[in-house]
Amino acid sequence: MNASHILALRQSAQHNSVREGVRLGLILATATWVWVALVDAISGRPFHTFEALGGIVLFTVIHYLLNITYGVALVSAIHGAEHAPSLMMGVIFGGIILEGGITMVTTIVVQSSVGSIGYVGIFCGSLISIAIAITLLAQSHPLAAYVRRAEEEI
Repeated sequence: MNASHILALRQSAQHNSVREGVRLGLILATATWVWVALVDAISGRPFHTFEALGGIVLFTVIHYLLNITYGVALVSAIHGAEHAPSLMMGVIFGGIILEGGITMVTTIVVQSSVGSIGYVGIFCGSLISIAIAITLLAQSHPLAAYVRRAEEEI
């Protein structure tokens, strides 16, 4: 089994929102977890963000559960856009709103407990996660075609 096989969201001809979403969520959660851990280590305070947000175990469990939920919801919406292209506009708008919410929560958390380096870890980790999600989903789904069809519907 090679890396491209592990990262491929589409293994069969038929899509499965739960399977693909869980896989996407696990990839995104791992990428952001590693990013935050690296930022903490480089700043000389290993696992500080995790400890400030409830401890390594609690943070990791909640982080993975939220990312898996996000992955399943995102992939389900992408699959729905195949039949109702206007869902793509909802995905785009929802992504912008979600990122805005993450920015607000990050700002609050940074000010109250993590410190300014936490902003780099949490917010930039979120941006990295979005880039990975778009890249992986674009490999197995015609996202650009869905957006064009959605624009035609509006």
